[in-house]
Amino acid sequence: MSDLSLDQDSCTSPWRICTVTQVEELKILIRLLPVWATGIFFCVGISQMHTTFIQQGTVMNTKIGSLSIPAASLYSFEVICVTFWVFLVNKVIIPVNRACFANGAEMTQLQRIGIGRFLMIFAMAIAAFLEMKRLESVQGGDQPLSIAWQLPQYFVIAGAECFTIITQLEFFHGQAPDSMKSMLTAFALLTTALGNYFSSAIITLIARVTGTWHSPGWIPDDLNKGHLDYYYWCLAAISAVNFVVYIYFASKYKLKKAVIQV
Repeated sequence: MSDLSLDQDSCTSPWRICTVTQVEELKILIRLLPVWATGIFFCVGISQMHTTFIQQGTVMNTKIGSLSIPAASLYSFEVICVTFWVFLVNKVIIPVNRACFANGAEMTQLQRIGIGRFLMIFAMAIAAFLEMKRLESVQGGDQPLSIAWQLPQYFVIAGAECFTIITQLEFFHGQAPDSMKSMLTAFALLTTALGNYFSSAIITLIARVTGTWHSPGWIPDDLNKGHLDYYYWCLAAISAVNFVVYIYFASKYKLKKAVIQV
């Protein structure tokens, strides 16, 4: 009786017997994990708009003409830029790309996500270069740089967000098994939250480590005494490594076969 009971349990337990569909769904999830993981480090760069970009802007000349521009308000400029980038991609970049190929092929979703990862490198590099120039002007006794010089980094990061965040949602929804589309769409959005946590962890780590090398460290309360540019260069390097890792896994990724219903 005990043997019979064991056999019945093994037949009914989903952990002992899996259908072919369940196995294939698990394979899809495993293939998506590396792409998803690179999205976390991408969102570390995105989170700078809500943290260090604002800190950088507050120590710059916030007057543009007769207007005083709060540093945090530049995020609204980024939102406008995302709208512009969406129009540019749909009306210019995709039609030109389609015209370049005889068969009318378009950029794949993985290629678009890769472009966003690549643009993030430039966004961090632009922020680092601006901080270098800002520190030079402060140390030279010149007038603080205008906050308008932050606009290029917001513009580039908006392009990165357009290519990656929007396309990533479409990609995860399209590649997810039918029974897990909602969960994987939420999973894609989870990269933003984890990116914010990783950003906080990186800032804390760098502040502590660099504080022991050179007081008061790279990211002190008074940015004029620190080296925020070094931090941005580190993020540019992390973004570059993240881009290379993404290219490797994206090139190995096998798209889910579409099911044709007759």
